[in-house]
Amino acid sequence: MPILTWPHWRKVPKGLWRWKNFSPAEIACRGTGALKIDTEALDKLQALRDRLGKPLIIRSAYRSPEHNRAVGGAPRSKHMDGTAFDTAMANHDPVAFEAAAREVGFLGFGYYPRSGFMHIDLGPARSWGEKFPVRALPFAPEVPPAREVLAESRTLRGSGAAGAATVSAAGVEVLQEVLTETQSMIQPLVPYLDALRWMLLAIALIGIAVTIHARLDDWKRGQR
Repeated sequence: MPILTWPHWRKVPKGLWRWKNFSPAEIACRGTGALKIDTEALDKLQALRDRLGKPLIIRSAYRSPEHNRAVGGAPRSKHMDGTAFDTAMANHDPVAFEAAAREVGFLGFGYYPRSGFMHIDLGPARSWGEKFPVRALPFAPEVPPAREVLAESRTLRGSGAAGAATVSAAGVEVLQEVLTETQSMIQPLVPYLDALRWMLLAIALIGIAVTIHARLDDWKRGQR
């Protein structure tokens, strides 16, 4: 595969860069700004990004020989070939990340859990360092069943109507008795009060029926 080099990442022609989720500055040497691109390695890095579906935070990619010495890199580090990438694990599950990286063709793996990144390169196949601890999977959050708003509850509306109508009917009955016994001057109103009492009792029965229907419906939907 072709190897492309530039003395500084700013020199890279825009039309030549085809790795949509990365920029030349991300892949360039952190010490000198120089850039060496192994196109196969960048293609695999982009394939890894596509497979994981979330950003890759590149801590270190290409290193110039002088910068590699300055940071204490291995004398034959793959970073100097442009075929190695140190990727932060802050937004990745290391187990899933490694599996995806192997699937797209990376062969070399270095584990740095204390520093929070994983090294991947094109090989040869090998690994070093202490593996990341397995992250516990969080419990699925319990989603409470949907409830009707208290003020709009069909059950409360039905119960309220039934209760109000019952109390009103009882009040009318008492009032009727009082009027019958003591208010002879408005005796003609008594038949109308009797009709009102029966109307309120009918409303109470309707409210009770609404309440029973609402509770049966809620029970069927598992809300009670």
